[in-house]
Amino acid sequence: MDDRTEDDSSLAVALFPTCVVDGFRPEAGVAAVRVLRRLGCAVEVPDTTCCGQPAWNAGQVDAAAKVARTTLDALTASDAELVVVPAGSCATMMTVFWPELFDLAGDDDGAEAARALVPRVREFSVAVDGLTPEVALANEAGERVAYHRSCHMLRELRIVTEPERLLARAGVTPVPTGAEGRCCGFGGLFSVKLPEVSTAMADDVLDEVVAVGADEVVGCDASCLMHLEARSNERRLGLRFEHLAEVLERVATT
Repeated sequence: MDDRTEDDSSLAVALFPTCVVDGFRPEAGVAAVRVLRRLGCAVEVPDTTCCGQPAWNAGQVDAAAKVARTTLDALTASDAELVVVPAGSCATMMTVFWPELFDLAGDDDGAEAARALVPRVREFSVAVDGLTPEVALANEAGERVAYHRSCHMLRELRIVTEPERLLARAGVTPVPTGAEGRCCGFGGLFSVKLPEVSTAMADDVLDEVVAVGADEVVGCDASCLMHLEARSNERRLGLRFEHLAEVLERVATT
């Protein structure tokens, strides 16, 4: 779907929704589109599949490249000025590991196309932070939430301030916890290979959230949120979980 008209000079954006958002939290993808449109972007959603990260993490280079090539071709075919990704892990795969992946798979054209695409890729919070005037999303929501800093965003992309700055502009106050910067335990295949350790890591994060009295966890990676929410539900902690895009979309309309 493309919002642009022939005379429209709005910023052209291609949203790559990611597998987890598409399959498990589509409301985050819808919210991301609405937020971007509210900021004057013309949004299209190309016919993508997966970034290839699960197979890449499993050491299956050829399988990862095959899956990722479908998404790469779809995004390369788009004339959008920005490719926005509502997940730090997928944005990392695309900007950091895609060139290496296609090189290792012997796909020279894919590696070249990946390198050409990298400058256009933006993780959602970075894209929105760059487009948002200081008061564009301001709303005195008065909410107290714990913001979860996902690993790929923090350690690979070095994204620290943008998500919390956007929450503050939206009138949402992130509550500091003792778990800031700790892994939630999902880690792609890690949670499958080492479920006991993964569960303990999720509990460690959740215990800190409960300790500071927050009743909601906000994050930028649906995979982390899915993992934490499942464990929270198992423990009957009563916590709510939202993607940053959902929060920004919701408070801007209340």
